[in-house]
Amino acid sequence: MQAARDTVEAVFSQRAQDTCRGVGDCRGVTELRFALLNAAHEDAHTSRNFRRELDATLVEFDVTAGELPPAVDSAAVDDPGAGEFDAAVVTGSRSSVYHDEPWITALVEWVGDAADAGLPVLGVCFGHQLLAAALGGRVAAMDDYEIGYNEVHHHAADELFDGIDQTFTVFTTHGDTVAELPPDTTALAENDHGLQAFRQGRCWGVQFHPEYDRETAEHVTDGKRDRLGDDRVDAVLSGVTPDSYAAACPAKGVFDNFCRAVREPGRLTAD
Repeated sequence: MQAARDTVEAVFSQRAQDTCRGVGDCRGVTELRFALLNAAHEDAHTSRNFRRELDATLVEFDVTAGELPPAVDSAAVDDPGAGEFDAAVVTGSRSSVYHDEPWITALVEWVGDAADAGLPVLGVCFGHQLLAAALGGRVAAMDDYEIGYNEVHHHAADELFDGIDQTFTVFTTHGDTVAELPPDTTALAENDHGLQAFRQGRCWGVQFHPEYDRETAEHVTDGKRDRLGDDRVDAVLSGVTPDSYAAACPAKGVFDNFCRAVREPGRLTAD
């Protein structure tokens, strides 16, 4: 079982690199330095997944412990390598954006200031919701909980989804959603559970988890037994298969597309 998983993940990792080379050898062209704003409460899977998927040097900040990067210099954001960081990535979390916790308030403020300064930001799941809140949107609890490999449809002409089919498979796990988009924001993707991606300026949020490997999908799902019950968790786990993971691998392209956006300011446009 493990051998099959490793084989599938190795194959798709190589395919992703080959695809990247086919559109301009995007790996290694410019050494990028990203601030990884890790909100995962010391979950080891998060660091491993983002380090595997992002073609950048990642400097991690445990934001749940109050760690944050220095203020962003707006004069340097359009010149990769000139500032302290070329971009910021906000991870998932078991917390909710609307929780009254000092670290969340501080993170919302930092992300909002960084976005105002022009720093590219990518938010994933909780990070997607926190980015929306920092830009002036509203996050709320859902009536249901979305979890498992699900289909998402992107419908806006934004190159964050370059090379990804309009309807694609991803792993999702969340009980909150962006209920109101920030001003001047473009919705990029959705499914039956609601908004799945948006963009404002040089900031992008994705509700789904393109960084997940099968081990993480199993670990996160199994940890939801108290909330969702054994029957539903076991049903989701039965769908975490090599084929499901393989179907979700093309969505990992959002990471390469984000890196290209950072290397080439102004390249990505949203209609």
